[in-house]
Amino acid sequence: MLKYTEKIRETAKRLLEEEKVDVFIGYRKGTVPMMNEPLLVNHPDKVDQLYWDNFCGLNLCNYLTKRTDKIGIIANGCNSRNMVTHIIENQIKRDQLYIVGIPCEGMIDHRAVSRAVKQKEILDIVQEGSTFVVKGKDFEETFEKAKFLQSNCAVCRHRNPVMYDEILGDPVEEQTDVNPYADIEKIEEMDSEKKQGFFQRLISRCIRCYACRNSCPLCYCPTCFVDESAPQWVGKSIDPTDTMTFHFLRAYHCAGRCTDCGACERVCPMGISMRQFTKKLNKDTEELFSWEAGLDPEKRPPLDVYRPDDYNDFIK
Repeated sequence: MLKYTEKIRETAKRLLEEEKVDVFIGYRKGTVPMMNEPLLVNHPDKVDQLYWDNFCGLNLCNYLTKRTDKIGIIANGCNSRNMVTHIIENQIKRDQLYIVGIPCEGMIDHRAVSRAVKQKEILDIVQEGSTFVVKGKDFEETFEKAKFLQSNCAVCRHRNPVMYDEILGDPVEEQTDVNPYADIEKIEEMDSEKKQGFFQRLISRCIRCYACRNSCPLCYCPTCFVDESAPQWVGKSIDPTDTMTFHFLRAYHCAGRCTDCGACERVCPMGISMRQFTKKLNKDTEELFSWEAGLDPEKRPPLDVYRPDDYNDFIK
């Protein structure tokens, strides 16, 4: 993954010098290990800050909504799918974007790495092919990347960008032997009482910080439903009912739109696996409407159109 850093810098510099874009959106290395940050570059002299490795997990589409300038932007599989969704939902125009595609082999789960070194302070991480070395004050350990991928990356079926103007490497082989909904199928087998208990336990640690909402590229409403006061849809406390209402309503807002980029889980300070909410809806839209979000800018999402042959068994 590190091999793309120089290519990204060269491409960004060329696009800015040729004035094909007004700004280039990518990542820079974070001030602490495993925490790379989004970066907007507007001058060729600043492209050396751009960086790419297996810790670029935040979705850059948050920085596209309602922009009017010309934008160069990095896109792996899930980023590009969210760009398609933004185009469909009129948040950005296709001709505003110059998309620099990057084939992706998955992002590393920073929490899994911390657990592996027993929460010791990590000072540096060096990536070496299919492995990475974690260094601290009094330790140095080597791990295999494949065993530390984010859970969404481990089952990703669209690792290559679905839309781009140029691509910086050869496409990687897509995973065809994974079941992205194996965990959801286990929940579906539970009876109602067990399902209720599962979700109550899942969100019991939630502190309502809204980091999941703020990192989600789909949450671009000017006023979120949790901030409405007339009427007030949900309380602001961490009362279990209010918290459950927030997570379920946010999930339904993402129905047929979520690309399972994992940004919500990556930023959650409590380590909550909230993709369990949205993945069920992804599974339903795929099974009932043969729909996966963000694959075709010319097609409308299933909840946005009516077809005579739509699934309607729920209507009595």
